[in-house]
Amino acid sequence: MTTPALLLLAGDYVEDYEIMVPFQALQAVGFTVHAVCPGKKAGEKVRTAVHDFEGDQTYSEKRGHDFTLNARFDAVQVEHYAGLVVPGGRAPEYLRLNADVLRIVREFAVADKPIAAICHGLQLLAAADVLAGKRCTAYPACAPEVKLAGGEFVETAVDEVVIDGNLVTSPAWPAHPKWLSAFIKVLGVRIELTQTPIRAER
Repeated sequence: MTTPALLLLAGDYVEDYEIMVPFQALQAVGFTVHAVCPGKKAGEKVRTAVHDFEGDQTYSEKRGHDFTLNARFDAVQVEHYAGLVVPGGRAPEYLRLNADVLRIVREFAVADKPIAAICHGLQLLAAADVLAGKRCTAYPACAPEVKLAGGEFVETAVDEVVIDGNLVTSPAWPAHPKWLSAFIKVLGVRIELTQTPIRAER
């Protein structure tokens, strides 16, 4: 049986947690995850940014880890993938200017394949014009873009998820457990424990 593959769109200063966690977690449950970036090859790196919520009027930003890409952007064929992952951070701001990135996002949407987008990742979906009539959420600063693209912006806690058909969205990385769990279910994967969980003795 062939391992199902997912595409993850990356770019410089993508949010650190929002690329690292889904990349690793989705592999842990059996998916192949291809992380690609326009203009870069497999084995090259993107820099990441850490966006944190520390009581200010907006998030703070710090330098994160380097993330190593494992596939070629120019080799992407949407029909080979079961779903799309769009992390946030600063990368979506410039990735949405790339016509090929927008084409790929549209192809996933037209094919009604599952899409998981988080935080500023909704900037890509808005620019690709695939949010019309969709209920979704994002980092609150992206609400005007979602609405202008015809989406219904849902205000929710930072650790919540909004699901509309095959579209799974969350405001930021604190939502990872719910966001990834919902995406995995939308992908048609069921995870069951095969034994009773071990309880630590006190």
